Amino acid sequence: MSRILIRRGLVIDTEPAPRATPATDLLIEDGVITAVGPGLPAEGAEVIDARDHIVLPGFVDTHRHTWQSVLRSTAPYASLAEYLEAIVYGAAPRFRPEDVHAGNLAGALECLNSGITTLLDWSHIQRSPDHTDAAVTALRDSGIRAVFGYAHPAPDERRPGEVRRVLGLVGGRVSATLAAWGPGFASVEDTEADWRLARELGLRISVHVNGPGPIERLRDHGLLGADTTYIHLNGVTDEALKLIADSGGTASVAPVLEEQMRLGRPELGRLRAAGVRTTLGADAVTSVGGDMFGLMRAAFAATRADDPTVSAADVLRMATLDGAAALGLDDRIGSLRPGKQADLVLLRADTPNLVPLRDPITAVVTAADLSNVDTVLVGGEIVKRGGRLLRADLRRAFDLAERTAAHLAE
Repeated sequence: MSRILIRRGLVIDTEPAPRATPATDLLIEDGVITAVGPGLPAEGAEVIDARDHIVLPGFVDTHRHTWQSVLRSTAPYASLAEYLEAIVYGAAPRFRPEDVHAGNLAGALECLNSGITTLLDWSHIQRSPDHTDAAVTALRDSGIRAVFGYAHPAPDERRPGEVRRVLGLVGGRVSATLAAWGPGFASVEDTEADWRLARELGLRISVHVNGPGPIERLRDHGLLGADTTYIHLNGVTDEALKLIADSGGTASVAPVLEEQMRLGRPELGRLRAAGVRTTLGADAVTSVGGDMFGLMRAAFAATRADDPTVSAADVLRMATLDGAAALGLDDRIGSLRPGKQADLVLLRADTPNLVPLRDPITAVVTAADLSNVDTVLVGGEIVKRGGRLLRADLRRAFDLAERTAAHLAE
C-alpha cells in the first residue's frame, strides 16, 4: 500500500461548504483520501511538509477546446464569428492527428501546472478516427483526470458507431461525455438523435447554448434533463433558466472569453438567482488565459455585479465541487472528504501576494495565482512538486507543440 501524509497544512475543504482549518494533516492511501485531521500517524508514509501551504481540492475546468492550445493567443481580438472563421473553419482542417496530440498534451499540462486536476475536453476536431485516438492518448499521457467530450464532425450514420468506439478508448483517469451540437447548430432531428444516443449509452451531454430559443426547443421535444451541462447561456430568457433549474441541469460559464469575444455579459448572477448549479471553464486559449485563478476573479466580479451577496466561497465551489458535479464526478473528486480520490493542490502561502493570510478562502479566489502552485496530485500521484511538473517529458511536449505551430504557419 502506498501512503502519503500531507502534514500541518492550512486545509480548505469544499463540502458541504468551503471552510479552512489550520495545522491539519491529510492521509492518502493508494490514491484515496482516508483521513483528514490533526496529528495523523506517519508510519510508512511519504511525508509532505505543508506548513506555509494551503491545501485544497484540485480545480475542475468544465469546458475547454484543448486541441487549440497550440494556437494559443492567436485570436485575442476576435468576435465569435471571426474566431469560428479563423480557428474552427480555417485552422482546424489543417490539423493532422499528431497536431491534435500536441495540442491536447500541451493543454493538459498547462492545466496541471496551474492546479486544474480535472478537465472536460470539448473536442470538435474529430476529422478522422486517428484524430480521436490522438486526442485521447494525449490526455492519458499527461496524467490529468479528463472527460473527453466527443463531438462528431457531421450528423451522419457513422456517428453512433464512432461514439461507441470512443467508449472503448477511454478508461482509468479518462472518461467520456457526448459533446453535442444541439439545437443552436443542428437540426431538431439530429439533436434528438444525439440525446437518444447519449442516454442509451449512459453518457452525460455538454452543449453550447446562447440566446433565446434553444432551451425552449429542447423542452418542447422532451430532452431537458439533469444529465446535461449548458455552456455559456448568454442572453437566454428567464423562462429558460427556470427550465434548466427545474430539470436539474447545470451550467458552464467562461467569464473571461464571453466578455472578450462579446458574447454578452456572463450570466453568473442570473444563473445563481435561478438556482442553476454553475461551473467555470476557460473555453479557448486562442483568446484568453488558461488558469483557474483568472476565471475565479472574473466570475467573482461578474457575479457581484448582479448579486452582491455572492461570496468568494461560492466561487471556489464553482471551481471545485460544483464543477465535479457537472461532470458527474462529485462522488469521486471536488472535495477532501475521506473516500474520494486524492486530487489536490498545495499553494505556497508565504509569498508577497498572500501575506498576511487573513482569509484563506478569499485569498485563493482574489489574490492567488499560478506562482503559488507548488504541488499537484491526481489520484494520489504527485504530478507537480516544488513548482515543477514531474509526469511528462516537457522538452518533448514543447517540441511537439512547436512543430505543430510551424506546420500550421506554413
